[in-house]
Amino acid sequence: MPGPRVHGAHLASNRWILGNSALEYSKINPSLNQDNLMSSKAQPRHIRLLDTTLRDGEQTQGVSFSSNEKMNIARALLQSLKVDRIEVASACVSEGEKEAVSRITSWAEKEGLADRVEVLGFVDYKRSVDWIKSAGGRVINLLSKGSEKHCREQLGKDLPTHIEDITRTVEYAREQGLRVNMYLEDWSNGYRDSKDYVFGLISGTANLGIEHYLLPDTLGLMSPLEVHESLTDMIASFPDQEFDFHPHNDYGLATANVLAAVQAGINNIHCTMNCLGERAGNASLAEVAVALKDKLGMELSIDETNIALLSRMVENFSGKWIAANTPIVGADVFTQTAGIHADGDLKGNLYVTNLSPERFARKRKYALGKMSGKASLKNNLDELGIQLSEEEQARVLERIVQLGDSKHIITSEDLPFIIADVMESKDYHHITLLNCYINTGFNVESTASIRVNFEGEELQGTGAGNGGFDAFMDAITRMLKKKKFQMPELVDYEVHIPRGGQTNALTECIISWEGPERRFKTRGVDANQVMAAVKATLRMINLLRS
Repeated sequence: MPGPRVHGAHLASNRWILGNSALEYSKINPSLNQDNLMSSKAQPRHIRLLDTTLRDGEQTQGVSFSSNEKMNIARALLQSLKVDRIEVASACVSEGEKEAVSRITSWAEKEGLADRVEVLGFVDYKRSVDWIKSAGGRVINLLSKGSEKHCREQLGKDLPTHIEDITRTVEYAREQGLRVNMYLEDWSNGYRDSKDYVFGLISGTANLGIEHYLLPDTLGLMSPLEVHESLTDMIASFPDQEFDFHPHNDYGLATANVLAAVQAGINNIHCTMNCLGERAGNASLAEVAVALKDKLGMELSIDETNIALLSRMVENFSGKWIAANTPIVGADVFTQTAGIHADGDLKGNLYVTNLSPERFARKRKYALGKMSGKASLKNNLDELGIQLSEEEQARVLERIVQLGDSKHIITSEDLPFIIADVMESKDYHHITLLNCYINTGFNVESTASIRVNFEGEELQGTGAGNGGFDAFMDAITRMLKKKKFQMPELVDYEVHIPRGGQTNALTECIISWEGPERRFKTRGVDANQVMAAVKATLRMINLLRS
């Protein structure tokens, strides 16, 4: 049954404040302001979300979900994320698409969720209806022409003829036991250019038993003000009809437009995971759900703890990777980079908001790099369960800043390597690397050209070997032999990369040496595996000359 409707009032001012895809009115009719919308504790408005990732989202360039992928996404959307409705396909596309719909509807039937699975169909009398019916579908979202221009130029028909075709299709669908909703394709342009046509289309079909009229901003052209004014008018003109708003994100206003639609009185919103969809995509489910709850005080069915999980699943299946700073679900959105932010959180949660990572089953992180401060390091040490003295923390932080200046990306997984490297290092400078050029390739011998300062004297040398480090060892051994330095035997060579490390992760190289009196190890840390080994070797030389 339709939920309670809040009828909108026209804006008292055209002034808007937009930020981070959220929207607020600076001056609106008092009956519609945010305080009033959030004040009704006894009966909060419930906003229902329709996720169309599997239909409209699959219209993203280069995205085609397999039958198994569709099944898994549908199940996760309904059972884990708990969206109210899903739109899973367009009718008559292919046999593979029909198989996917059949699998989804069969599963949904067993779980008691079949009425929440919807399929886009066309005004083609029996064709789409029969396709959906044979795939086990219960709900058809009929695609009608919502603008006079589309009806006239694409179909070559006038409004009365289009209504006749719709009537015939809807009556057949209902005879087959399908529930019917109806899209008004290009409604936003249709309303702007010929409101009489839009109103005539709804009036002419209002007696057919259509449950929801789906109003898409098909080309993502509307502003929040236009959304609010047009939907307020639609609701006032047809108070007995249930409307859905279906936004697109071409101007980056999809989430803001959703808030405007809800403030106008719309209770049903369409969105996709990760903003998938044609061109700039649809409204992001994550942004919509969180903004409606936090900014307008609306009630939703969504289980927020599974939003990030669903986002990763859709990323993997679609091959479309979201930006690291994508609101709610991006990899970096709960990472504090500036040391002053970490310090504020440590001293009093000064940079913590309602948009907390724990709310989405995530964790706050504190980035390590050239802008890190003591608080950033301490937060990471606490997370890892590592304790260091203030002096040791200062030395580790100095190394982190140095690495950050070299544009190294440092993760918490890198931190144990850095700590071990710093704790082992001494202030020995018998040998310092001034320059090192290593050339290696496929089916060719590697070469190394190095220049060092050895006990105050500048030395140069070259070497060759089976790999970059072997070439370096040849060069440094030849060079130091002239200075009567006997290289110890290398007896073991280990390379460690942090768990989950990327190609630019820090690499730890630990080399075991057989010295004249004992066996010992030295360590080197660098993003370049060969240079990590070079650093371990230089540390060995400094130790033996001390």
